[in-house]
Amino acid sequence: MHTTIRFGSRGADAQYLQNQLNKLLTPHPNLRVDGDFGRRTYEAVQRFQTVKNLGVDGVVGPKTWKALEGGIVPAPPISSIPSGNSSNAPWMAVAANEKGQEEIRGSLHNPRIVEYHASTSLQATSDETPWCSAFVNWCLKQAGIAGTNSAAAASWVSWGRATSSQYGAIIVIYKAGAANSSLTSSGNHVGFLIEETTTHYSILGGNQRNRVKISSYPKSSFQRKVMRWPLAG
Repeated sequence: MHTTIRFGSRGADAQYLQNQLNKLLTPHPNLRVDGDFGRRTYEAVQRFQTVKNLGVDGVVGPKTWKALEGGIVPAPPISSIPSGNSSNAPWMAVAANEKGQEEIRGSLHNPRIVEYHASTSLQATSDETPWCSAFVNWCLKQAGIAGTNSAAAASWVSWGRATSSQYGAIIVIYKAGAANSSLTSSGNHVGFLIEETTTHYSILGGNQRNRVKISSYPKSSFQRKVMRWPLAG
């Protein structure tokens, strides 16, 4: 009987997990079978959970253990992206591939979110530090575009050039009274626009309920500050 394990766990169950992931995932993650549930093991678990349509949290509990007893898992297709011209916004494919990344409760921190933080001058090492701007910076960097290098959502207000409402635009929204909430420490939030309707903004972003996901923000509560686009392109 396997116990529930997660990032930071060590021991025989973590070693067995690594062995199973090496056997089942394609392309093979080539994990070191050392019983140390580190960053590469964590990311392989999330990839496995994504393909198996499990909750993508990087935690290996009963459902994930059961799935690990199954057969070889084929390589997943490129993450589906909601309607929109992704060729004009290559960062959206990057952002979509990050869906499901989330904070780890307790003293441990999701190494992927720490990696997002490394794209800003703040260089935060905690996944509990607001990270919506870090996520946008990181995604743009992967697409070869320089962001603001700032962890502040408001830093995007004067970045790039103004744009109309379009798929992939970097959007900054503001909610009065939201300062120091789980959403933001300033009331500002930044992410990538999926679509704008008469009543809502649909945004793909980080630190949305502590994870990377698509969320709908009502215009009755959230004020749009700006929509921006890279200067080139």
